[in-house]
Amino acid sequence: MEFTKLRHACVRLEKDGQSMVIDPGVFSEQDAAVGADAILVTHEHADHFDEQRLRAALEADPAVELWTLASVADKMAAAFPGRVHRVGDGDTFTAAGFEVQVQGELHAVIHPDIPRVTNVGYLVDGSLFHPGDALTVPAQPVETLLLPVHAPWNKIAEVIDYLREVKPRRAVDIHDVYLSDPALPIYESLLGALGGCDRTRFAPGEATPL
Repeated sequence: MEFTKLRHACVRLEKDGQSMVIDPGVFSEQDAAVGADAILVTHEHADHFDEQRLRAALEADPAVELWTLASVADKMAAAFPGRVHRVGDGDTFTAAGFEVQVQGELHAVIHPDIPRVTNVGYLVDGSLFHPGDALTVPAQPVETLLLPVHAPWNKIAEVIDYLREVKPRRAVDIHDVYLSDPALPIYESLLGALGGCDRTRFAPGEATPL
């Protein structure tokens, strides 16, 4: 597959002339989801789900379909009947030629006073895992882990331990818009030295075959 890093937690996957976009939120490009054959959303928070971006993509092409959990699907299904699919932990489906397994149930804890929302991760073609906002360990070994490097709900020690537990062949940084340029070398150094696997950081718009 061809992998393109978009802004923050958003990525595009392409294979055999079809494309899938995961988590087009308010920090991703305005047209991040436009032109995709399938869109996946991990949870309802605005940096992963932006209703305006999703509506633009679904209205631009009547063949585009959306797979997501109930909290997002309930906001979109009435306007796009038959094109919005509710999924949860343990489900499997095919979208844009990709085989997808749904893994995970809850968002990571931000603070005990904040209720946890539902969050699902997506294992694509048995090789690439997007966890959304959780440190869900995939049920099987993965080639590529999309690594949420910085968020209100995590700290660097947890990210390092997550890498060590999953043991992917490679990790690719996502969920990174909150990091300032001066902080990047600190994260690069710690994750590179302690993560235990190859790790890559792409600028928005950069692409690579996986």
